[in-house]
Amino acid sequence: MIEIAVGLIVGIIIIIALKFFIELPFKIIWNSIIGAAMLYLVNLTGIIMIKITFVHALIVGVFGVPGLIFLAIYLNFFK
Repeated sequence: MIEIAVGLIVGIIIIIALKFFIELPFKIIWNSIIGAAMLYLVNLTGIIMIKITFVHALIVGVFGVPGLIFLAIYLNFFK
């Protein structure tokens, strides 16, 4: 009886871990698409120009507006 309970618990943990590792790449790709769209909209204003690359899109997609501000400051003043 105990073996069945332990097996069920281990099976559930494995399923949850697999779910996490399968969803993670899709979340990264989705955040990158959103980040690229934000960079494109900022570039349309013409105030600051930030090259749209995968890394820049990922930074903006993951960190949002603070990531966009960081990139603008870094690329315009320190690079």
